[in-house]
Amino acid sequence: MKTIKNRILLVGALLVIVLVSGFAKSTSTVPPKEIKEVRETVKNQTINMFVTHGHCSTPFGGIVNDLKVDIPVRMDAGNPLENMRISFEVDPDSFRVCRGDEADLTARIKTKGVFINDQNDNITFRTTNVFVMGVDWYQINGMMSIKGVEREVKFFATGIRDSYKSMSSELVLQGQVNLLDWGIDYDKLVNGQSSNVPTKWLYLNMKIELS
Repeated sequence: MKTIKNRILLVGALLVIVLVSGFAKSTSTVPPKEIKEVRETVKNQTINMFVTHGHCSTPFGGIVNDLKVDIPVRMDAGNPLENMRISFEVDPDSFRVCRGDEADLTARIKTKGVFINDQNDNITFRTTNVFVMGVDWYQINGMMSIKGVEREVKFFATGIRDSYKSMSSELVLQGQVNLLDWGIDYDKLVNGQSSNVPTKWLYLNMKIELS
C-alpha cells in the first residue's frame, strides 16, 4: 500500500514539473529581431533652386555635401520610406545661376547677407518627422539652417520604384521656404531696392538616387 502511495506521489510531482515547465516556456519573452537600416551616403549630388522676387525668378544650382538617407528596413508591404531620415548640407559658395547673364547673377546671389554670412555657414537640413500622404508620397518636416539660423520647414518627397519592387530606387525631394523667415529680403540685398511682394520664396528640388 505504501509503495502504491509513493508511486502516485511521484507521478503527481512529475506532472506538476511538466505543467510548470510548459507554462514558463509559453510565457517567456523572445527578444525582438534587430532592426537593420540602410544608410545611403550619396556623392556628387546637386540641388536645384530658384527664388521668386517680384515678377521675376532666378534659377540656380548648388553642390550638396554630406547627404545621408537612413532607411529602416520594413518587414511588411507598406511604404518603404515611411521612417526615413534625411540630412544634407549645401555650400552657398557653390551656387551657379542657370540662365541669363550667368556671371553677373551668380555674383549677385552670392552677395554677403543673402545666403552667405561672415562665418561661411552651409545651408543645412535634417529630418524631424515623416508623414505618409499616400503611396510613395511623404511629407517631410525638419529643421533648415540658413546663415546659422534654424527654422522649421516642410517639404514633400516622392519615392519612385518599379511596380514589381518593394524598395524605391529614387527619391524626389521638393518644397519651398519663405526667405523672410530668415530676415532675407532678396530684392533689397541683391538689387538694392525692396519690392512690394510680401514673400520671397526659395524653391528647391533634388533627385536622389538610392542604390
